[in-house]
Amino acid sequence: MSVDVPRSIVLLRHAKADWPDVDDHERPLADRGRKDAPAVGEWLAAHGVNPGLTLCSTATRTRETWKLAVHQLPQRPKTVYEDRLYEASPGEIIAVINEVSEDVRDLLVVGHNPGIQGVAEALTGSAEGDAAERMSRNGFPTSALAVLRFGGSWKSVEPGVGTLSDYWAPHEE
Repeated sequence: MSVDVPRSIVLLRHAKADWPDVDDHERPLADRGRKDAPAVGEWLAAHGVNPGLTLCSTATRTRETWKLAVHQLPQRPKTVYEDRLYEASPGEIIAVINEVSEDVRDLLVVGHNPGIQGVAEALTGSAEGDAAERMSRNGFPTSALAVLRFGGSWKSVEPGVGTLSDYWAPHEE
């Protein structure tokens, strides 16, 4: 695939997690998270977003979020569970994105805040429009997602290269 093709990155924050007495990495989804995660998949399917690759943090709550969301998609993308996405900074997330194969056109990243929101803000720079206003107003609550578009190679992903084309959170309406 040519490196100058239009590409998309979907940045997804995991669904609402519970707070049982377990290590943070092992925290499961709360009841609300188990209800919201399928809604994420429904939104992706309804908007024609079907990534070729999903990179997902290894934390229990991110894996559970993705497993509940992916069942709503018309095609199941290849999924890679990536240790480096757990508690990753925006720069660390971008470094993982930079390693994606050029054969992938559309990528979905399932991770945690503040890293996921930080990447959305960094890649889109001074985004404008309805999606940017909603993201600015709502922040990046659990189950929120941002769809970014850019042209170029995955190695060229850096702050300011993307355009925020959509933003959604299940409880923003």
